[in-house]
Amino acid sequence: MGFSRAVTRMAAALTLVAVTSCGGVAGSLKGSSPAARTATASPSVSGAPEAAALESTFERVIKRVLPAIVQITTTTGLGSGVVYDTAGHIVTNAHVVGKAREFQVTLATGGKPRRATLVNTFPAGDLAMIKVDDPSGLAPATFGRSAQLQVGQIVLAMGNPLGFSGSVTQGIVSALGRTVSGQGPTGTPGATITNAIQTSAPINPGNSGGALVDLSGQVIGIPTLAAVDPELGAAPGIGFAIPSDTATDVAGQIIKFGRVVNSRRAALGVRVGTAVDADGNPIGAVVGALTPGSGAEKAGIKPGDVIVSVGGVRTPTANALSQVLATLRPGDKTQVQVLHPDGRTSTVTVILNELPPTE
Repeated sequence: MGFSRAVTRMAAALTLVAVTSCGGVAGSLKGSSPAARTATASPSVSGAPEAAALESTFERVIKRVLPAIVQITTTTGLGSGVVYDTAGHIVTNAHVVGKAREFQVTLATGGKPRRATLVNTFPAGDLAMIKVDDPSGLAPATFGRSAQLQVGQIVLAMGNPLGFSGSVTQGIVSALGRTVSGQGPTGTPGATITNAIQTSAPINPGNSGGALVDLSGQVIGIPTLAAVDPELGAAPGIGFAIPSDTATDVAGQIIKFGRVVNSRRAALGVRVGTAVDADGNPIGAVVGALTPGSGAEKAGIKPGDVIVSVGGVRTPTANALSQVLATLRPGDKTQVQVLHPDGRTSTVTVILNELPPTE
């Protein structure tokens, strides 16, 4: 599925595209994390012995991990997935599976495609799990702890970019702690990824759902987004991956319960769109509906109100609101500034709920 979603930085107009191939729906994404640690240098290797040792490490890691990377094909396109266990569970992106319920899975080692079915999805975090009918011969990947990553670590991205199965690219961890979010086809907020890993390893359409791997051969992220400049095209060296700690948490819940039962994400309990002024400039997130009993309803927020800031952080768009909420936790108290239909503004205290897994 051809997704390459784009991230638009606050100071630089980049669009993030979800990296699925052939017929995917590309959405605009925005990313921001002023406090994130960033590295722009490329790794360098001096001296033939060191280069030979690094090459040997690459070869060893690729040989170990690549058999766990599969190609997932639907009626609308293709993406990548990572074999999670010997039972046949495969982790991928929610935007890779889309609305499909059945898939064809091709192993990196070749062979006849295998039928797979959907177990469940977690659209809010852009994660999904499918399961192949025939798990024989599957080689599960080893998932590492993304919390232990350091900026500057060398990483490899493995997947099926543009349909070239079993492809590998190399780069570094460029930054940690990014928050990037998507926009759905109707302008509604899409998936918001917290603690995203920024990498310089090239990520192309078809890489979505594959593996970002460290030099110990452990999966530390799921490549999901690539940056695109709306005017110049692809922005090489700016890609984003869902951290492995998030992926394994979601995968574990889906396997155990059949669904995500704890999103670990905060929510106001509102359905919103982006409000604009007379000149078409975004001014906030307009409330269309509220969840009964939610923190927003209890605080007196009503349909038609426009949320202009949360916790002192401006929320000019629905995506901006999603990004701010992604940094908070269920049960937190936060100040929400509201613009009412009559032109009045007020600030209310909201106790945040947990984001339902289906939102």
